Amino acid sequence: MAILLKGEYMRFLKLADITAYRKSFDLSNTAWKIIIKWDYFAKDTVGKQFCRAIDSVSANVAEGFGRYHRKDKEKFYYNARGSVYESLDWLQKSKVRDLITETEYKQMFQVLSELPKDVNTLIRYTEQRLTK
Repeated sequence: MAILLKGEYMRFLKLADITAYRKSFDLSNTAWKIIIKWDYFAKDTVGKQFCRAIDSVSANVAEGFGRYHRKDKEKFYYNARGSVYESLDWLQKSKVRDLITETEYKQMFQVLSELPKDVNTLIRYTEQRLTK
């Protein structure tokens, strides 16, 4: 299904089109591959919390995307942004506790640092496009 706009067909937005979703989904899988190799204690303490926080970013974006009302969508997008900051905290702890390499830290920090802006863009887009 498509929308007619100025004589051209424009397709509907898909979840995979959302930058915040794509980045956070890929990052959560990167984190998983790293954390799964940790010893039991590290996985049980930091690892589980880190995975839950980082998985929550893309999950909240996806859930918000699937909601109908603007305020409902925005609530999940704000939750996603909060999970980004929680993930940054777990990333810092992982670095300080020597659970990740400097390279892994830098790669993940780069994406996590960009995500709040991406989520804010999604929130602004939702505010401008939906009136309910």
